[in-house]
Amino acid sequence: MRKNEIVQGKCMDYTNEGLGIVKIDGFPVFVKNLLLEEEAEIQLMKVTSSLGYGRVVKRLSDSTERVEPECSSYRLCGGCHLQHMSYSHQLEFKTDRVKNCFRRIAHFDVPVEDCLGMSSPWKYRNKVQIPVGFNGGRTVLGFYRSHSHDIVEYDECLVQSDLQNHLTQWMREELSALSSAELFRHVLIKHALISDEAMAVLIVKKDHPDFKKLAQKLATEFPQIKTVVLNFNDRIDNVILGDKEKVLIGSGMIRETLKDLSFGISSKSFYQINPYQTEVLYSKALEFANLSGNEEIVDVYCGTGTIGLFAARSAKHVTGIEIVKEAVEDARRNAEYNKISNADFICSDAGAATQMLLQKGIHPDVVIVDPPRKGLDLKTIESCTGMNPKRIVYVSCDPATCARDCAIFHSLNYHVEKVQPVDMFPHTHHVETVVLLKRKA
Repeated sequence: MRKNEIVQGKCMDYTNEGLGIVKIDGFPVFVKNLLLEEEAEIQLMKVTSSLGYGRVVKRLSDSTERVEPECSSYRLCGGCHLQHMSYSHQLEFKTDRVKNCFRRIAHFDVPVEDCLGMSSPWKYRNKVQIPVGFNGGRTVLGFYRSHSHDIVEYDECLVQSDLQNHLTQWMREELSALSSAELFRHVLIKHALISDEAMAVLIVKKDHPDFKKLAQKLATEFPQIKTVVLNFNDRIDNVILGDKEKVLIGSGMIRETLKDLSFGISSKSFYQINPYQTEVLYSKALEFANLSGNEEIVDVYCGTGTIGLFAARSAKHVTGIEIVKEAVEDARRNAEYNKISNADFICSDAGAATQMLLQKGIHPDVVIVDPPRKGLDLKTIESCTGMNPKRIVYVSCDPATCARDCAIFHSLNYHVEKVQPVDMFPHTHHVETVVLLKRKA
C-alpha cells in the first residue's frame, strides 16, 4: 500500500466518526463519504503501518441510504459529517455506535434502545461560534474547513437558525467596513430557539470605541438581540472565550423555556445545543431516575441546573455540583426564578465535592452525572458509588468514555440496566446517551 495508489474496494463498516471502512487484502482504509456496501475506486491519501486514509475517486455503486447533501458547503465545512446518509440510516449508525462502544470498551453487551431522532432534523442549534479571519485584506467569517484553520464562508448553515444565519451575514458586512476588525477573533451567537431571545458575544483581543457602536447597531437591527457582551481573549491557543468580559447592551443574559421552566443563559454557562431534543433527553433521564417525591438526589456536572431543577419537582431535595462559577450563579438564579426551594448548588470540582458529600455521610437515592466529553475520573466514580445510591443516571455526550466509566461502575457493584441514545446533533457523528445503572442486590 502506497500513498496516492488507486485501489478498489467495498465499504464493510463505519468508524466512530462515520468514515467508511474498506479492507484491501485485510488492510483497513478509512474513507470519507462512503456508505455500507458501496464499492468505489479509492485514492490512498495517507498510509501507516496499520491503516490508511483514502478519498473516493469514483463510486461504482450507490447505497439506497445515500442522499444528496442539502448544504452546498457540506464537503468543505467540518461542521456536519453525515449529510450524505439518509436520516434513518444516521440513527441506525448512532445506535450501532453506542452498542459497539459497550462491546469493545466495556466488554459486555447491554440493552441499547433505538436512537431517538427528530421529526425535522434541521435548524436545531442554539449556539454558533464563528471564527473571524482575513484573506487578501478582506474580512471573512464562516466555519473551519475539516481538520484545518482555513475559514470556509457560507451563505446559509442548515443546522443553524435563520437568525444566526442572518447575523453571520450582517456581521461579515459590518466588520468588512470596520477599521478595528483585526481585533476580532470570534463572534458567538446564542439563540434561545423556544423563547426567541438572542445574545451576541464579540470575542476580541482588546477593547476599541467601535465595539460599543457596533453593539448598539446590532441590537437596533435585530430585536431578538437582548444583550451584547464583549469578551477579551489575547491567548495564543484554540480556547475561544477569555476570562474577562464586559456587557455592552442588556443584562448579559437571555432566557430560554424548557417545558414549563425558564432558564437564564449567560455567555459562559453550558446549555444543551438542541433545545427540542433536550426535552426528550431530560424526560428519559427522569424516567430512568424513577422519582416518587421522596428522593435525595445529587446532580454532578449540573451546569445551569437544568436536569436538577426538573428533578427537584418530583424529589425531596437536589444537590447540584458544578465547577464553573458563572453556571452555578445561573443555577441559583434559575431555582429562584422558577420558585424551586429544594435545590442547592455547590461550586466545586466534581471529585472533591462528591468526596466531601461522602465524608459527610450523605446517601442519596439517585445520582445523576452529566460530564464533559472526557467522562468521569476514578475519584468521582468511587465517591458516587461510595454514597450507595439505588440508581445512577449517566447522561453522556461520548459513548466511548461512557462505556469505559460504566465498566468501572460495574466493577463497583452497579450494573447497566438500560441505554437510550438520543440524537442531539443530527448530520454529525455525535450522539448523546442516557444510561441507567442500578445497585446490585
